[in-house]
Amino acid sequence: MRLVVVGDSLLDVDVEGTVERVCPDAPAPVLDVVGEHPRAGGAALAAAMAARDGVDVTLVSALSCDEAGERLRSLVEVPGLYGRTGAVPVKTRLRSGGTSLARVDRAGSGTPEVTDDMLDVVLSADFVLASDYGRGLLRDERLRSVLTRVPVVWDPHPRGPAPVPGARLVTPNLAEATAFSGLAGPDEAARELAARWRARAVVVTLGSRGALLHCGGTPVAVPAPVVRAADPCGAGDRFAASAAVQLAGGAAPDDAVARAVADAAEFLAGGGVSGMRAPLPSTVESVRRRGGKVVATGGCFDVLHTGHVRMLAAARALGDCLVVCLNSDQSVRRLKGEGRPVNRESERVEVLRALESVDDVVVFGEDTPENVLGRLRPDVWVKGGDYTADQLPETAVVRRWGGRTVVVPYHRGRSTTAILSRRA
Repeated sequence: MRLVVVGDSLLDVDVEGTVERVCPDAPAPVLDVVGEHPRAGGAALAAAMAARDGVDVTLVSALSCDEAGERLRSLVEVPGLYGRTGAVPVKTRLRSGGTSLARVDRAGSGTPEVTDDMLDVVLSADFVLASDYGRGLLRDERLRSVLTRVPVVWDPHPRGPAPVPGARLVTPNLAEATAFSGLAGPDEAARELAARWRARAVVVTLGSRGALLHCGGTPVAVPAPVVRAADPCGAGDRFAASAAVQLAGGAAPDDAVARAVADAAEFLAGGGVSGMRAPLPSTVESVRRRGGKVVATGGCFDVLHTGHVRMLAAARALGDCLVVCLNSDQSVRRLKGEGRPVNRESERVEVLRALESVDDVVVFGEDTPENVLGRLRPDVWVKGGDYTADQLPETAVVRRWGGRTVVVPYHRGRSTTAILSRRA
């Protein structure tokens, strides 16, 4: 089953720090910055959440060609197809002690482009999540026409268009439902919107009170588990992504909403979007603290052979620790085709960690390692092959923080494909 998430993507940046004093010239806190954490937001965040539920996800969105757009592209966790736009929106939160002090928004610009390839991908989907952040992509008439021909969950936005007729489920929160309908009660608002939008079902999310589902007849109230959550950011995306995955898998609307409420609560209890950030390997942090050099390399490493072993040994010799960025099983399958990987992800991790040259392994689900590189920020990125460093797309990524790319000798004739061909 393939889910396509289509909508507006944003660049979110959390600037974390401590506050111990106020400005001498104004009653404003002074944030002493200790770290900056960029992440993909909007439709890209919803796509990442759906992918973590174990489904095959493709993102269809629009990105700019400026620094913010390239940074966002490197953070997207799933395969994507992008049109162009003038500038992606950037939302920067200033945070301390788990609380947001302020948010600085830089609005996007330009009309998002919708290409024929984007339309083809949406039309070929088994199910679609339309993630609207009011930036214009879902106003495109050709795209809206295509969306009437596939099953859709629509997550609306106050500045966005109405959902396309026939949506399987529309997921406004209470403030959005009130603004769209002009009615204050969630029951009345859901009924009005279901009729106005000609939607099969409308669910009004109510935060800590759960959700109210209307799909004809008596509405269904779904309570939420009690959780302590300081940061609600991303809960709506988590709800919509979960509901889409459940409906795509054949669940009834009430069961899908119940699961989505539970998943959103679990997401908040786990720290929300901050909890989605995987910690760096302890080896990397230890090496950095003592001023050492971090080396990273990447690949599928499906059937380990002498070419791999020699390349890994050469990479380890370039620094004080070596981290292998390993393609997940789904990523390998997309890159290599059905029947691959030969060895499961857990087995490949175990074999790599057993090598003396390898200090740690980080698994990533995208087709390329740009996102995981942005988290690791290695001093040296190593690839084995018969090309130059300038030919590698990772080179530009690593240069952002002053890293360098090194190509080690390619051992001709030693490859997983050649090994499997001989067996055949």
